[in-house]
Amino acid sequence: MTIFSYVFRTIRKLSSSIENNFSSIISLIILNGNGVKFDKGLKSNGIPKVDIWRYGSMNIGQSFKMNNGNNYNMIGRQQPCYFVVRNEAKLSIGNNVGISSTAIICSNKITIGNNVKIGGNTVIYDTDFHSLNAEFRLDFKKDQANTASAPVNIGNNVFIGAHSTILKGVTIGDDSIIGAGSVVSKSVPSKEVWAGNPAKFIRVI
Repeated sequence: MTIFSYVFRTIRKLSSSIENNFSSIISLIILNGNGVKFDKGLKSNGIPKVDIWRYGSMNIGQSFKMNNGNNYNMIGRQQPCYFVVRNEAKLSIGNNVGISSTAIICSNKITIGNNVKIGGNTVIYDTDFHSLNAEFRLDFKKDQANTASAPVNIGNNVFIGAHSTILKGVTIGDDSIIGAGSVVSKSVPSKEVWAGNPAKFIRVI
C-alpha cells in the first residue's frame, strides 16, 4: 500500500465516522419533529426523508437500522429512505428491522414485524395512488375519493430482496422470502419463497 493510498483511506474513514454521527443526530431530529415514536438502538446511516401528516402515526421498535443515500449499502439506485404517512394512516415497524434506500408510502395501514430485512430500493405501497377509473382521474377530488387502499402486513423474520415492490392488501407470512426484483400483489403464506413479476410461489422453506 502506498503512502498516498494509506492517507486517502484514513481520511475517508474519519470522514465516514464524522458523517455517521452527524446523520444520526439529524435523523433523530427529523423523526422527533414528525412525531415518530421510536425505541432504543435506532441507527441511521445518512439522512431519510420523513413526512408524517397531521393525523398519521409512525412507530418504530428497538434496534432499527436504515441506510440512506450514496455512501451506504452501495448496490445501485442509491436514495434516502422515504417514509410518508398520510392522514389517519398508521405505520408500525417492529424490533430489529433493517432497511436500505426503501420507500414506504402509507395511506391506510402498514405493519412490519420483528427481525425483518428489507433489501435496497424496495418500495411498499398500501394504495394505488390513483383511481382505476379514467374519468375520475380527470378530477382531483374524485380521483382521491375513489383510490383503492388496503393494509399491508409483513410478518416476523421476513427477508425481502432488493428492488422489490410490495403492493396494497398484501400479507407476507412469518419466515418467508421474497426474491430480488419481485412485484408482490398477492399474499404470501408463512415459510415460502416467492419471486418474479408478478411474484409466484417457488418453494417451501
